[in-house]
Formats: sequence, structure tokens, C-alpha cells
Amino acid sequence: MCSTLFSGFARRDQRLKAEQYLHGLLTAQGRKSIRNIAAQIGGPAAEQSLHHFISSSTWDWQPMRASLARFLERSGCPQAWVVRPMPIPKAGEHSVGVDRRFDPERGQVFHGQQAFGVWFASDELSAPVNWRLFLPDPWVNDPTRRDRAEVPREAGEETLEECAVAAALDTARWSDVTRKPVLLDIRGGAGRPALSRLAAAGVPVVARIGAGSRLAIADRSLPGFGAGPLPAQQILESLRGLRRPVSWVDTVAGTPTSRTSLATAVRVALPMPAGERMRPLTLLGEWDDPRRGPARVWLSDLTSSPVGSLVRLTKLARRVERDFAAVGEGAGLRDFVGRSFRGWHRHITLASAAHAAKLLAPEGDAAVYGTVTGPGRVPGFASGLAAG
Repeated sequence: MCSTLFSGFARRDQRLKAEQYLHGLLTAQGRKSIRNIAAQIGGPAAEQSLHHFISSSTWDWQPMRASLARFLERSGCPQAWVVRPMPIPKAGEHSVGVDRRFDPERGQVFHGQQAFGVWFASDELSAPVNWRLFLPDPWVNDPTRRDRAEVPREAGEETLEECAVAAALDTARWSDVTRKPVLLDIRGGAGRPALSRLAAAGVPVVARIGAGSRLAIADRSLPGFGAGPLPAQQILESLRGLRRPVSWVDTVAGTPTSRTSLATAVRVALPMPAGERMRPLTLLGEWDDPRRGPARVWLSDLTSSPVGSLVRLTKLARRVERDFAAVGEGAGLRDFVGRSFRGWHRHITLASAAHAAKLLAPEGDAAVYGTVTGPGRVPGFASGLAAG
């Protein structure tokens, strides 16, 4: 596998450093800092060498990410791409992109970085293949900060929603990678621009939206047609009588468990500026408690997909959350301690490969790569890494 993953390196010494760094990510105890990684292979001299390889070298991380994506597509059969936000708490002021921001998952303000990962996900496993680091205004508009962190010229202003969408669109540009439906959360954004950008690129989308998002009913046979934009929750509540049970398999808890939700879907359209044609979309609602409002609301351009298929597709976001907590944290996805933009991207690219190796390692490789529990191992990945 190393020969495929590291084929973009022009020099043998770069390939060796990449293998050493990946091995350290898989075996180092505690935080996956360059110092702890170097301790696995040679101490202070190795630390200086690896620091240069990650933070100061010139190699491009994109070919490695594309190679990882192609490998996962062959071995893991992803059903969707899940765009997951990743807050990275930081104590200092100098790490690229650091700022004070709100983490909706924890419901609190934190000091740190914000990144978005594109995860290839199936019912059995998920792994990140591409990343985009969000740069807040204080970093985008401060030449001194940009120079110190070596932020490339093309990195400009964008909203969090635009950053998430751009990560998916960057992934879609890779050759020999089949486009899959993109799952993302746009509850905090404008919605329409994100959906329009993905549609223009031919990338199907299933987007989680807020219950108050305003939509127009597009089915003439349903009450509310012609009434103009209505809140999504109001539309779904008016269709409570059309809810049907949907079965799905919960693979997150360890042992696959059959579960059932109530769900319904309706054809809707986003409000558009005068003169623009309204594009038909599917509004999907899912209930955990039939006496309450819908627990989750999604909007998709997969208008021909059955309700059950859409519900099961949305569950892949749960798979990503499970694998991030169980494997990704330990693989070092949030552990880069340097300050540079390029260093962050190189570290997280190799950490993504380490995450995939841990998930896909056969049982016999546990002694080398750390014990990993759960389904989804595909023989050949970790052993290929060992062979180089």
C-alpha cells in the first residue's frame, strides 16, 4: 500500500520519511506530536528530520489524499461522502486559523481551529480522505499572520458553509473517484448557495437543515401547495398521516442492531429570486417520538430515491461520528502542534491514512498497529503498509 499511497514522492528519502511518520502515528502512545512520533524511530535527530518533512518540505499532499480515496473506493465501497466539521481546541495564538468560535456540538465557545473533513462512509466503516482548514477574517486579512503560517495566496475569505462545500467540491475533482451523495449539515448557513454550488458541479446532496427553513410545497396534490414558502417543520407536521416505519441497521453500538424510525418525504422547492426556475427537491423528516416534531430534517436532490433509502443514507453520519471517536482521535487527526498551514495539511493527510489503516487492519496486525475493535477490517491495507 505504501508504494501506492506514496507514489507521488519524487525521492526515496521522502517515501522513507512518510513511512516512518505513518508508523509513528500508528504506534506512538498519547498525543501524536512530531516529538512522540520521532521517539518511536530515533529520538532528537529523527524529530528534526520529521519536523522538516512535515512543516518545511515542498511535497504536495493532494496526490496522497487522492490515492487514499481510490484505495478506499476499491476496498471499502463507500455509499456516501460525509462532510464532518472538526473543532480543534488550541491554547496558543499562533497555530494557523486559530480564533474564538462556537462549537454547536458542545454548545459552547472554544479557542482553536475549525476544519472540515470529507469522509468516505459505508455501513461498515468510514475514513477521511480530504480536508479544508477554515481561515477566519483575522487570518485572511492579516499579511503578517499569513506570511508566518505560509498561508497560500489562493486561500481567501469564505463562510463556514462555503468551506464545507468547497471540501466536497475539491474531492469531486479527483480523477478515477466515483462521485457519491454528499451528506452535510447546513443548519447554520444560507442553504441555497450551498445546494446550488453542488448541483452545478453534478454532486448529489443530502443536507441536514433547520426545522425553520422555508420551502415551497411542489406537489399539487398536497395541502399547502401554492401557499408560498413555509417552515420545513410545518410542512412535515401537516403530513403526519403519511409517515411510515423505516427499518435500518444500527452498526454504531458494536453489534448490528435492527431499528425502526417513522419518516415521510415530500416534493418541495427552495424560494428562488424572481425569474429563476425552482428546482424540485425532497424534504425528508424523521421522528424518534411520534408525539413530538421531527427529530431530523433533511433536504435532498435525490428526488427519485425511496424514503427508506434516504433515511438509511443519513445514518452514515452516525458511522462517521463513531469512527472519529473510536479511531480518528487516536490516529492523531487533532494532534498537530505546529504553526504552518502546509504542516497542518501534511500531518492530517498522514493521520487520515493511519485512521484507515487502523480500521482496515486484519486481526493479525493488531500487535503492530494497535488493537482495533469493530467491523470493517479488509486484509491487505495494514500489511501492505508494513511491506512498503
